Amino acid sequence: MTRRWRCSKTPLLNKNKKEVCIDLRDWDGEIFKEALSRGITSYYCDPTNIPLEFRQKLTIYSDSPVGDVLIVPFDKETPQAKRFAIYAVILNSSDVKKLLSVAKLGAEALIVDTKDWKIIPLENIIACLQKTLTKLIAKVSSPEEVETMYGILEKGVDAVLFKPRSKEDVRRIFEAVNYITKVQLSPVEVTEVKDVGMGERVCIDTISILLTGEGMLVGNKASFLFLVHNESLGSSFTEPRPFRVNAGAIHSYVLMPDGRTKYLSEISAGDRVLVVNTQGSARPTAVGRAKIERRPLRLIKAKVDGEDGSIIVQNAETIRLVTLDGRTISVTDIKPGDKVLAHIAKERARHFGVAVDEFIIEK
Repeated sequence: MTRRWRCSKTPLLNKNKKEVCIDLRDWDGEIFKEALSRGITSYYCDPTNIPLEFRQKLTIYSDSPVGDVLIVPFDKETPQAKRFAIYAVILNSSDVKKLLSVAKLGAEALIVDTKDWKIIPLENIIACLQKTLTKLIAKVSSPEEVETMYGILEKGVDAVLFKPRSKEDVRRIFEAVNYITKVQLSPVEVTEVKDVGMGERVCIDTISILLTGEGMLVGNKASFLFLVHNESLGSSFTEPRPFRVNAGAIHSYVLMPDGRTKYLSEISAGDRVLVVNTQGSARPTAVGRAKIERRPLRLIKAKVDGEDGSIIVQNAETIRLVTLDGRTISVTDIKPGDKVLAHIAKERARHFGVAVDEFIIEK
């Protein structure tokens, strides 16, 4: 029997899509195919290497006027080309001033290599470009730099230039610039609550201040994840810990920024996790620490449209789920009939955290 899922006018997961430009001046056809398969449309390369059937769908930055956007070193004379970009290696503040003056002559983009000083020069450039149409593209040497580039002055750069060494590098850079920004949440009805004894649970301590209404999506099934609230509220016996989500038992799934899931037992310092609020708006942040400790645990089961899900969390007053109206409810107070927010995924099965379309039963 085929299970019918509720249809929605909006996707279950919306992803942020920042631009990445792949540096393929040292042409590699296999890397190009991998980048193209992931929807990357900007390349810095020799235009003659691009197959004709793809040429009109891509933006080619090139040292040759045959490309779409002509790249010129910023110490050279401004070209007469209709579309041009300035490539600059920034070593000091004088370089920044010179670059900005050249940008005013009509550059479509500034491609900036800041060498060892990654942040301060780009802050100055972003501040000066914010009321212009000139695009800022920052050269990065690794996918790990990308989030920093997009977070500078909160606005961030418009795109990154990256030179992959392998197809795996393409995958990593793609995931770094494509992360979930919106998650569909639905009310689910609690059907059973019971204590299940002692076990290990995981506290995820992030490097961010989590706001009221924010938490993480956790559950016993990857297709049925509950919104577990952070500990910013505190209690009469505990101080607020706005960086923490007491997420659940070690076997549980947690949703990651790229749409995959991980077991809570796998989370460690440096991992990026997804923070979601009551409206479903999502943002990535990094883990500062994951604490695994033995505590009394409680099972909460729920259902919606014939689909069952559950979560096992620490049995304590400071662990809270979120109700339909955005209020929090402690797991010590929750009872059958209560309605809480959860994310119900279309893909029910996972293979190493990746959603796959196959038969699976999880109870």
